[in-house]
Amino acid sequence: MGRKKKSIDRGALPDPKYNSIIVTKFVGRMMWQGKRSITLRIIHNAFGALNGKTDKEPLEVFLKALDNVKPIVEVKSRRVGGATYQVPVEIRESRREALGMRWIIKAARARSGHSMDERLAAEILDAYNNTGTAFKKKEDTHKMAEANKAFTHYRW
Repeated sequence: MGRKKKSIDRGALPDPKYNSIIVTKFVGRMMWQGKRSITLRIIHNAFGALNGKTDKEPLEVFLKALDNVKPIVEVKSRRVGGATYQVPVEIRESRREALGMRWIIKAARARSGHSMDERLAAEILDAYNNTGTAFKKKEDTHKMAEANKAFTHYRW
């Protein structure tokens, strides 16, 4: 444990266009080298593309996609004796959100071709439809936890 006091979460201001704190957090996670305006433009263009591809509001589609990608359990390594066990543990809400956003961004960056806003829109749409790389990552995480549920008594 650290000796310094716990850091406090000062929160974030809502996104100016969509008035959502979740979008602001997504911008912060996606941003590279402090280029907030570029990241905002990419996300707003992606939401515009979502608006054209679906009949629902882009923010609604994004939030549903994020909910579909958020994991509920994950495995953590726990050393007992000489063996290391993968112990399934539930995840708190803030970490779920962070992992979901991270997986969507990583999957969008890994897609080939097109511009980043098109790749991001496609990944969000895939997550909304319960397909795509980010959703598969969540499924794999859940399968791993299910396979190792015999070790839940090693939780700490």
